[in-house]
Amino acid sequence: MRLLSLATLYPAPPRPGFGRFVQNQMEGLARRGDWEVTVINPIGLPPLLPLARYAALRTIPAVEHSGGVTVYHPRFALIPGLSGRFNPLLIARAVLPLARRLHAERPFDMVDAQFFYPDGPAAARIARALNLPLAIKARGGDILYWGTRPAALAQIRAAADQARVLLSVSAALARDMVALGLPEERMQVHYTGLDHSRFYPRPRDDARRALAERLPALAIPATARIVASVGALIAIKGQALAIEALRDLPDNVALVLVGAGPDEAALRQQVARAGLDARVRFAGSLGHDDLPLLLSAAEAMVLASEREGIANAWIEALASGAPLVIPDVGGAREVIDRPAAGRLVAREPAAIAQGLRDVLDAQFDPAEVAAVAARFTWDTNAARLAEIYRAAIG
Repeated sequence: MRLLSLATLYPAPPRPGFGRFVQNQMEGLARRGDWEVTVINPIGLPPLLPLARYAALRTIPAVEHSGGVTVYHPRFALIPGLSGRFNPLLIARAVLPLARRLHAERPFDMVDAQFFYPDGPAAARIARALNLPLAIKARGGDILYWGTRPAALAQIRAAADQARVLLSVSAALARDMVALGLPEERMQVHYTGLDHSRFYPRPRDDARRALAERLPALAIPATARIVASVGALIAIKGQALAIEALRDLPDNVALVLVGAGPDEAALRQQVARAGLDARVRFAGSLGHDDLPLLLSAAEAMVLASEREGIANAWIEALASGAPLVIPDVGGAREVIDRPAAGRLVAREPAAIAQGLRDVLDAQFDPAEVAAVAARFTWDTNAARLAEIYRAAIG
């Protein structure tokens, strides 16, 4: 079977961590041997404004081969902050000539979209043009954010009506999709996977020593109890709430923020105003080998998100032995299904602080925590995807 997958988030040389979970899924499917996977990762660039933040994207190669998957990176024109409602059309126009050529050379059996917006409506146009069945996956913000925008929601509904199958990363997100008017009878829950050869509970003291050697600039005190927070530094991820909660925790609790984003300057100012400079570390976007070390060194992971489907960071933390303190959003209840998984809390500082106190006081066995994530593997993810897609193709 041959799959053509449209994914606006996918790793490329200037941003190797951008959409790595999509890459893992696609490479997992390709490893099975019964699917040949081609990914089209459209790169949005402003046509006239040479903005510095887009300079690195212009260096992305036109095509790459990785993990048994061929990845194309065609460009499409966008206007930052303004063209959101038109991006599906802009993407489809840029991608369709390539899709037609590839389909003529070796026909595909199915088209899928890795996000519901803008990927879904764009993929719907491509599937119609190639006369192929369509699948669309919802991951969280693509539904919970864009579903509140009338122009985007109309396109989401039209694409859903065309698709043979709709995938959701959690049962909770599927319910949100139904509430938006998407057809429940075509929905399938498709949980994320995890590379357990990378994320597993290392002895905490060993992980701390290795982390100190690899990232000496973090300078985490040897006596500190580490709490990690992994996510883009944007308001909906709630790092400001975690920082505020830190004020109600003992002085030996240190918060390590992993990620980058537009809120970094404001978060640094918040830390300085609160006098927490000695207890908060900004780690930036950690590399492939460093994040598992930090999560093994951490005694908890806090992520005060406003919305999620199922966050990959949740599963990575659990697999590394760090219990979660998270709000009851998205698929949180599908993950925190036993005490060792952590605590569901209200999205406000006092409740977050209490949740962290509970988890830190409990001192759960990391192996017991990691067992919560044992069901999430990329092989399971790929097997389930292959099953769903074969049924959709019929």
